[in-house]
Amino acid sequence: MRKNLSKVMTFSATDPTSGAGLQADVLTLASLGCYPLSVTTAVSAQDTIGVESLTAISAELVNDQARSILEDMEISVFKCGLLGSSENITAVAEIAADYPDIPLIIDPVLASGRGDDLVNAEMMGAMLELLFPQSYLITPNSYEARRLVIEGDENFEDISIEQCAERFKLLGCQNVLITGTHENTKSVINTLFLESKDAIPYYWDRLPGSYHGSGCTLTSAIAGYLALGFSLESAVEQAQDFTWQALKNAFKPGMGQAIPDRLFWVDQEDGDGRFNHN
Repeated sequence: MRKNLSKVMTFSATDPTSGAGLQADVLTLASLGCYPLSVTTAVSAQDTIGVESLTAISAELVNDQARSILEDMEISVFKCGLLGSSENITAVAEIAADYPDIPLIIDPVLASGRGDDLVNAEMMGAMLELLFPQSYLITPNSYEARRLVIEGDENFEDISIEQCAERFKLLGCQNVLITGTHENTKSVINTLFLESKDAIPYYWDRLPGSYHGSGCTLTSAIAGYLALGFSLESAVEQAQDFTWQALKNAFKPGMGQAIPDRLFWVDQEDGDGRFNHN
C-alpha cells in the first residue's frame, strides 16, 4: 500500500463530461500516481460541444474548502484552472500568498473549445494583477497569451509569443509555457520561457481532430510531475508526452470534441500500476 502520495491541490470549475475542468485534473493526477485535492470554484452545465452555463461558487466557500485542507495536509503544488469570478481569483491569490513555498501553476482558461467566453475583463485584470505575479509557471495557449497581453489598438496577430512571454515576465511570472496548437504550423510547437531567459521549443506531431480538456490535462500533468519531484524542465517535457499520448488515444463519447484518455497506459502497463515516466 502506498501511503505517502504526493498531494496536488487543484482549483477549478466542474465539467460533467469529465473532459476538462476539475474532473480532468483529478483523472490526470490520479493517473500519474498523485493524490488530487479538488477545490470547486464554479459549476458548469456543458457537454462535449460547448458550455451552456457557468455558476461561480462563493469566494468564502472556495476559501473554506482550501484552507480546511491546508490546515490538515501537506500540499506539494497548487494548480489553478477556471476560477469562475474575480472574487474567487482574489481568494485564491490570498491563499497562494499565505503559502509562498508551494509552487503555483496556472492554466488561464478564457474560453471553451467552441469559443464560449468564460471570463470577463475584470477577471482577466485580476489574474494579471493578483495571481500571475505569484506564479511559478503559467501555461496559456497562444490565443490566450495574446488576449491577455493585448493593449489598446494593438493588432492581435502582430504580437509574437516571445513578446507575450516578455510581458508576462514583467508582471512577475517566473516561467511561461505557451502552447502552439492554435498556430498555423505543421507541427505543434510549445515553447517554455524559463526564468533564466532561456527558451526551449518542443515539437509535436499535430494530431487530427479537436479535443476537450487538452490544456487542463497538460497543466495538471505538469503539476503532478513537479509534485513527484521532477525538475521544471523534466516535468514540462514528461507532461507534454503524457498529454500527447492521452490525445492520441482519445475517444469520442458524444457529438462534439474527443475526450483525452488519461488512462491510456492501462493497455501498456509496465507492471507498477501507473504510467511509465521513462
